[in-house]
Amino acid sequence: MKKTVFLSAALVFSLFFVNCKKEAKMVDFKKLTQEYFDGKNELNPLEATLNGQSEYNDQLVFEMTDAFRAKQAKFFDKFESELADVDTTALSPEEKISYKIIQWETQIGKDLLKQEANLMPINQFESTHLKIMQFASATAAQPFKTEKDYRNFLKRMELYSVWIDSAMIYMKKGIQKRVVLPRALTEKLIPQFEEQALSKVEDNIFYSSIKAMPKAFSPEVQTSLKNDYTKVITEKLVPQYQKMAKFLKDEYLPASRNTSGIGSLPGGKELYAVYVKQWTTTSKKPEEIHELGLNEVVRLKAEMEKVKQQVGFQGSIVEFFDYVRNKPELKPFKKPEEVIANFKAIHQKIKPNVDKLFSLQPKTPFEIRRTEAFREKTASAEYIQGSADGTRPGIFYVPIPDVKNYNYYGDEDLFLHEAIPGHHFQISLQQENKELPDFRKFNWFGAYGEGWALYTESLGKELGLYSDPYQYFGMLGNEMHRAIRLVVDTGLHSKGWTREQAIKYSLENEAESEASIVSEIERYMAYPGQALSYKLGQMKILELRQKAQDQMKNKFNIKVFHQKVLESGVMPLALLEEKISSWIKTGK
Repeated sequence: MKKTVFLSAALVFSLFFVNCKKEAKMVDFKKLTQEYFDGKNELNPLEATLNGQSEYNDQLVFEMTDAFRAKQAKFFDKFESELADVDTTALSPEEKISYKIIQWETQIGKDLLKQEANLMPINQFESTHLKIMQFASATAAQPFKTEKDYRNFLKRMELYSVWIDSAMIYMKKGIQKRVVLPRALTEKLIPQFEEQALSKVEDNIFYSSIKAMPKAFSPEVQTSLKNDYTKVITEKLVPQYQKMAKFLKDEYLPASRNTSGIGSLPGGKELYAVYVKQWTTTSKKPEEIHELGLNEVVRLKAEMEKVKQQVGFQGSIVEFFDYVRNKPELKPFKKPEEVIANFKAIHQKIKPNVDKLFSLQPKTPFEIRRTEAFREKTASAEYIQGSADGTRPGIFYVPIPDVKNYNYYGDEDLFLHEAIPGHHFQISLQQENKELPDFRKFNWFGAYGEGWALYTESLGKELGLYSDPYQYFGMLGNEMHRAIRLVVDTGLHSKGWTREQAIKYSLENEAESEASIVSEIERYMAYPGQALSYKLGQMKILELRQKAQDQMKNKFNIKVFHQKVLESGVMPLALLEEKISSWIKTGK
């Protein structure tokens, strides 16, 4: 009898110990999120630099290699296992969101590793070779203030020269397995490498930081850095750029595919399904998204017809598109500086009205700059976030490759999306929020982030813009552009559309120039699924705003709604819906 009692006591103690252990893990959830952030930075050092995590400034990963993918898999397994031990009932509401975000990212990461996208490690739009050149320009995230900063990037340059070899190795594997880029994209890649294989070292993008070297450096340090950078550029980078350019022309271009979408690749449909899930953070299928896009195109075209009638144009809507594209009055600029000045004027115009819609506003400084020459030909307008400590401003980059043909009819709308209150507000507020764990301050979900930016375009009239019918048409045009993306992205990658079909569909339904449309279609070809995030995210935020207005009636406050959407940073759309629904319930 005594023995039985003793065993029962041991069992009780054992259970108590297990519970204590669980509780300890629960108490350490903050530590878990920090370890998760550190692990993500180690796996993504360029992103870490972008986010101001300076301890990774000399690092570069070879993301296409089997060894790196094994490291990723180990990372996902570790946090999937650790999450299973956390008692979620004791977490705060914000911690529960963190838990669900890590859970979601871990699963999508594992899904992506099942695919062979690493056999196409570069493209003309979004790739390590473009990011590192941007860093090399000395105007982006890579710091060049101290000698250590310069030594850090020197090491990164040396690693990058080896990275180019790894990229070629896996592209050759891709050729063997018929997992290759479309021919049109390869043709755009070749000059990106050829142009950097310059004979004059001073003209190389990687010498930019030497030209901008702080005068406070001693003559000895300046000479040492000049010599070391010159040596790496001439002996390592230039030969590698020449080697890659030759490989692209002689081997990769002949092997490049004639199809446009990844659905034609071995395992391509499965890969696209993962990309759709990753970028939309929903379970929507390509067919459903395609139909949604078709319906939105019809709705927006009807709104465009109203503007056409308002300005008295007598022709068809397609003729009106052509009229807007080529209208001389909408191409008034003679110097690139005039384009930048116009965006600054838009900023000043909306300032008085921003306070009426937003009680929560960022402290991070903001600048507007022309896109760097080395990537201007293929770049879209974009926002690059500032540093969390405010030392580096958020930057709205504007490509102006041909100022005389620069049409500004959509610039009011573009500013709202890329700058204020779009990406600059959302990303800066997220980074500044001290209540969020670090991994969420610097996180990104396209459906939420791009959805928010597209949603802010609808606030133009409330902010004092769109009084000119052509600028309002620009807003409709940009929303149409995002609706078209639902159609053409799914068309290319799920329905077997050709590049030419997608270009033709876009030309028939929006007023963008043909050159711009071609660049956009090739972007979707290079970056499957990303283009779906904008419209689906916007529609969800609009739906949630309408739901809040309908249910809260006179208790609805637009400032509070915007605060609730923005305060917790990016998250999958289902989590945003949970958050807003909870606010509606308590707010009523």
